[in-house]
Amino acid sequence: MTYIIAQPCVDVLDKACIEECPVDCIYEGERMLYIHPVECVDCAACEPVCPVEAIFFEDDLPEQWHDYYTANVDFFEDLGSPGGATRVGKISKDHPIVAALPPQGGDG
Repeated sequence: MTYIIAQPCVDVLDKACIEECPVDCIYEGERMLYIHPVECVDCAACEPVCPVEAIFFEDDLPEQWHDYYTANVDFFEDLGSPGGATRVGKISKDHPIVAALPPQGGDG
């Protein structure tokens, strides 16, 4: 089980969750953040600090955002498990589901 970041994060990129994550498993793509499913330790520290309520425990992901489970997992397919987002920095891509969305209006 893991936590998932869903559509409310797209084009917001608040990053409060990154600051709270004790294992540095939240990676930044071009338009949203992604939680690494292997590196996440399910501590839930990220969930309450998200200002747009975009973070869900896998089993609690609303049906309308079910595809974001796949987006979070697939985002890391070619990246593997680098052992922390800080050492990787911003990744110049997004999952196709996210990339295909029109601008969502945000401050990021």
